[in-house]
Amino acid sequence: MNSILTCFALTRFALTRSAFSALPCVQNRFPKPDFESGYAYPGLVYGVPDEILWTCIDLAALVLFMSVTAWATLRKRLRTPVLAVAVSSVAYFGFFRKGCVCSIGAIQNVSLALVDSSYAIPLSVLAVFILPLVFALLFGRVFCAGTCPFGALQELINIRNHKVPRPLASFLSLVPWIYLLLALVFAMTRSSFVICRFDPFIGIFRMGGEVPMIVAGAVLLIASIFTGRPFCRFLCPYGALLGLFSRVSVWNVKIVKQSCINCDLCRNACYVDAIRPPCDNKVKESRPAGVRRILLYLVVLPFMAFAGALAGRALSDSFAGTDKKVRLLEMVLAADAEKNSPESQSFELEAFHGRGGDVGELSTQVVAVRNKFKRYSTGAGAMAGIIVGISLTGLSVKRARKHYEINDAHCVSCGRCFAYCPQNLAAKSD
Repeated sequence: MNSILTCFALTRFALTRSAFSALPCVQNRFPKPDFESGYAYPGLVYGVPDEILWTCIDLAALVLFMSVTAWATLRKRLRTPVLAVAVSSVAYFGFFRKGCVCSIGAIQNVSLALVDSSYAIPLSVLAVFILPLVFALLFGRVFCAGTCPFGALQELINIRNHKVPRPLASFLSLVPWIYLLLALVFAMTRSSFVICRFDPFIGIFRMGGEVPMIVAGAVLLIASIFTGRPFCRFLCPYGALLGLFSRVSVWNVKIVKQSCINCDLCRNACYVDAIRPPCDNKVKESRPAGVRRILLYLVVLPFMAFAGALAGRALSDSFAGTDKKVRLLEMVLAADAEKNSPESQSFELEAFHGRGGDVGELSTQVVAVRNKFKRYSTGAGAMAGIIVGISLTGLSVKRARKHYEINDAHCVSCGRCFAYCPQNLAAKSD
């Protein structure tokens, strides 16, 4: 009896399987069939990819944070909203987004896109780069105040105000420009994104990374406790650009609406030394003498640019040595000279010979790389000479100030000086 039931079940399964196999496969036809019964196809709903959604959130947060800072510092003269923005930026852009929404690193993407048409820069990266510059052109360095997670982190942990001596600060203020020019050279040659590679805070936000960079970030944070924003003032290449745009911004931060009473409290409160005290022109030189001195500096400026160009060209071979193609050619030539066995070769050499690499073709590519480095290093050196010359000229300009004035290029719109001004306190009490 059991054998009969088993045979019946197998027979039924075989017939059912053959019937289903005879049915046509389901297909998505195009164009779709036109039904005479009036059947309406359901509408297609496409989900927004997570990365597009997060990009929109990132840009919205960027604009919101800078707008709040501009409103608080330029219109209301309040520091509390700036601190709220700083805490929010560290939490969101820093630890939640892992420091990846980075206007500083976007410098490299933009520079590479300008010289290499094959590189397609993402629009989100371009927006992250341009938006803070637009705000700086309108309202000053409101991005640095608290929107930038690097600056915000330094802002929140600062408890002391030991000022860097002015001559040393003037010298260190040239470092961001040199760093910027080097980053442009390495990015435009497709050799390395040095800003991202040597980011001191990314390891802190990601809770891990290379030990040397984590140590560097920790050192900068410890220094930030005792002095104002050492990374922003003496290292950040994007801060140099923002300072340049802030010099010609439409609206700038003002300490007080009323007339200044020269109490010196605001300058003591400014931890980035961005407030210049009143002073007289002690030299008392005549206007024609001052004009002749400025013209002399302008004559010397081309010679400084030429000297910088020569220095950059001389260093180009050293810079080119960091390129992976140049290093690979050096390893290939060294291995051929020493006649190393395949077992003793490095991974790079094994990969090169494994894919049938041609030494002649590699040599041609290396020549092209070295020529790029010579061209871009020469231009970067000339720009460095011009920047040094302009900085020296600015230090030598003698002008009188009757009241305390904000150096718009150095001011990071933190709002610390507002609460120390007696005129602001009197206006609030009224």
